[in-house]
Amino acid sequence: MALGEPTDTSREAINAALSAIRQHLGMPIAYVSEFVGDESVFRYVDAPGLEHLIKPGDSRDLSEVYCLHILEGRLPELIPDTAANPLAQAMPITRQIPIGAHMSIPIHLEDGTPFGMFCCLGPNANPSLNERDLETMRLFSNLAAQQIDKEYAHKRHLQEMRERIMDTLETNAFAIAYQPIVDLGQMHPSGYEALCRFSAEPYRTPDVWFDEAAKVGLSVELELASIRQAVEKIGEIAPDQYISVNVSPSTVISGQFAETFLKLPLDRIVLEITEHAVIEDYDRFTRVLRPLRHAGLRLAVDDAGAGHSSLRHIVQLNPDYVKVDMSLTRNVDQDLARRALIGALLFYTRETSAHIIAEGIETEAELNTLKLLGVRRGQGYLLGRPSQQIAHSLNEFSQAS
Repeated sequence: MALGEPTDTSREAINAALSAIRQHLGMPIAYVSEFVGDESVFRYVDAPGLEHLIKPGDSRDLSEVYCLHILEGRLPELIPDTAANPLAQAMPITRQIPIGAHMSIPIHLEDGTPFGMFCCLGPNANPSLNERDLETMRLFSNLAAQQIDKEYAHKRHLQEMRERIMDTLETNAFAIAYQPIVDLGQMHPSGYEALCRFSAEPYRTPDVWFDEAAKVGLSVELELASIRQAVEKIGEIAPDQYISVNVSPSTVISGQFAETFLKLPLDRIVLEITEHAVIEDYDRFTRVLRPLRHAGLRLAVDDAGAGHSSLRHIVQLNPDYVKVDMSLTRNVDQDLARRALIGALLFYTRETSAHIIAEGIETEAELNTLKLLGVRRGQGYLLGRPSQQIAHSLNEFSQAS
């Protein structure tokens, strides 16, 4: 959804209100307009078969229409017969449409600001229209106003969100913590997962920051900014070690992704795609990654086992690493089913020359069981907590933690 664009729920509610009042009054056209500068913009329209006269997005100068005259009291809200009103008769639009009967209620936002008009009109006079009809229309207008108020509140919320993300990007109000990915045979870091940590107030977890960035169309910018900062420390790690970064599929298929990554030491980077991320077009996704993987970039499917998407990601993407979600790692020493599932993933990786990384290792019993199963790489608080300083041994991670 674009910034400030009406939600499906509010759009349906307002359109339903227009349709109901139009049919109740027996008039062919009903609409909600918005005052934008010197124009009246038709935001919602219910006028079956009359789209050539009026449709959403059309606009007219306020001087041409009844709206401002009604808002300022020069025309009444209820006009059963425009021929009986000299001002209405003097306006060219009365003959152009034509307008024989007209009803219109000003819409005000919660803070009192005029938004626009809730209108019904027809080509013929309708003397039966009365104050009771106007009150009925006012009820529907109030329903529309409530929905519009919600949308404006939503728009303000999105704008605040966007400003917060922009400020974070402009001030680099985030830092990178590095958690070791450990060779369980050597008990030495083989790589480091880069995790973004935000310092801006109010405090929000990283997933909330990235979710908000996606809602306001800034996810690509925020993800790439964090990745650029993460790989700045590649020079501090051993030549045979790597930095693993998280990225969403939408960022991968953006033009900025390839442009950014082609400038990086690809053979020292692993790209993590979460199981939860939706990939709508695997062919396009793999096509973007193909030249980068040929140049040394490695791919990991994160959170394998956390949901139904992981197996499809694994089969479609042919990853270099499969990261087993902590929901499978936790208590693996006590659970035959977890051991069996990890065993199945190990069989897959042996057949495809990929590697398993077990996430969320927190106890010695879990670590020893995973080693016995044949897992050769692991990650978790037992092995090292995330730290902004890259430590080069598990002892250093212990001290940092």
